[in-house]
Amino acid sequence: MFFVDTLETAGLGNRSYLAGGQRAAVVVDPPRDIDRVIAAAARRGVRIALVVETHLHNDYVTGGLELARVTGARYLVPAAAEVSFARVPVADDDIAPVEEGLTLRALATPGHTPHHTSYVLEEEGRAVAAFTGGSLLIGGVGRPDLVEPRLTAELARAQHASAHRLADELEDTVPVLPMHGFGSFCSSARGEGAATTIGEERSRNDALVKDVDTFVAELLAGLDDVPAYYVHMGPANAAGPAPLDLTPPEAADAEEISRRLAAGEWVVDLRSRPAFAEGHVAGSFNFEGEGQLATYLAWLIPWGKPVTLLASTAADVAHAQRELSRVGMGRPVAAATGRPEDWVRAPAVLRSFRRSDFAGLAAARARGEDPVVLDVRRDAECNGGAITGALHIPVHELRRRLDEVPPGVVWVHCAGGMRAAIAASLLDAAGREVVAVDDGFEGAAAAGLTLTVPLSADPAAATA
Repeated sequence: MFFVDTLETAGLGNRSYLAGGQRAAVVVDPPRDIDRVIAAAARRGVRIALVVETHLHNDYVTGGLELARVTGARYLVPAAAEVSFARVPVADDDIAPVEEGLTLRALATPGHTPHHTSYVLEEEGRAVAAFTGGSLLIGGVGRPDLVEPRLTAELARAQHASAHRLADELEDTVPVLPMHGFGSFCSSARGEGAATTIGEERSRNDALVKDVDTFVAELLAGLDDVPAYYVHMGPANAAGPAPLDLTPPEAADAEEISRRLAAGEWVVDLRSRPAFAEGHVAGSFNFEGEGQLATYLAWLIPWGKPVTLLASTAADVAHAQRELSRVGMGRPVAAATGRPEDWVRAPAVLRSFRRSDFAGLAAARARGEDPVVLDVRRDAECNGGAITGALHIPVHELRRRLDEVPPGVVWVHCAGGMRAAIAASLLDAAGREVVAVDDGFEGAAAAGLTLTVPLSADPAAATA
């Protein structure tokens, strides 16, 4: 009897899979921290016989090459993917044995990338699971614009054809097990649900219910911003990533933290946004250790700049280091744990700023304070409505556009509070007086703030 275990990397919105039988298993799209995979195989008591990639990833550094080296597994990579290391090239309809009675069949499903390949697990010749990577997702498909702008329209059409191939060749009951689509920016849409089947997708997925021209037009119109660090992931994976180094960074005292800040390095405070607002080292930035730490820190930081981490505990530092390593960020140069009072030479130099909600913003306007309202959501989010009079600068653009923020007290908001906290820390480090709005955006209308929908937006988005 076969099994499929899901290995979730929630911070990146991705899933890897360990699947097999009684003695052997295959790993699909492994994460960079392969110790998780090896531990999962040990719990099952199986040998890792195959490691496979659906595509060269744009959103994280793979652990596939190292996992294959450590376990002695065959490393299967799509034949058309240009790589600089030895691997087993996979072509359409190739079959690889996992163990007796259990095989893996490759299906060419271009679209997310030109070489994208899905894999169908077959037990005694019957399809029992489809690992669709960035092809057919839950309620959507992988975005087609991450490889080369001139190929985007062509790849969008290929996504439509690939989705139909999967639906045509597989029974309705076959589980669809995608890699992307759980908050990943590699997904073209925010699908709902944790599981799906070919039959469910046949009835609801735009790639399967809309004609190709309509599907392509809507897909291309809905593409969102791309995290800046993505440009480094493909080359890193093609070259063959180095083994992961999770040794703890050097301990930093207040003197060293001050010196690194003076040198223009990034000092990142991993504590919760309420704790950071209450008191923090001047010049440090707040990226909460939970949530999408790797995505947003890697997106905003100048690539390759040294990072010092501040956290309450060593476990918090270790968690963040693991998260950041997944997107190719180098080992932190230093770290400090404890309380903010421990990280400065004199506690009096700690900074703080206010936190509020949309009701507080509405009250400030009613008092005639005329605050600067800064919306740091992405462009696509603002199409559903924005606070009238707000300045819009997406959080990933704010650091280079600080001079566009007018004088005055800045009330900064996003859709839920996390990105507003990041933006507030950037503004605070620049010496601005700031109020971080820690509230869900639905609270804006409830607080009586007027919303404006851009004329260029899809009217349906206003109710999304």
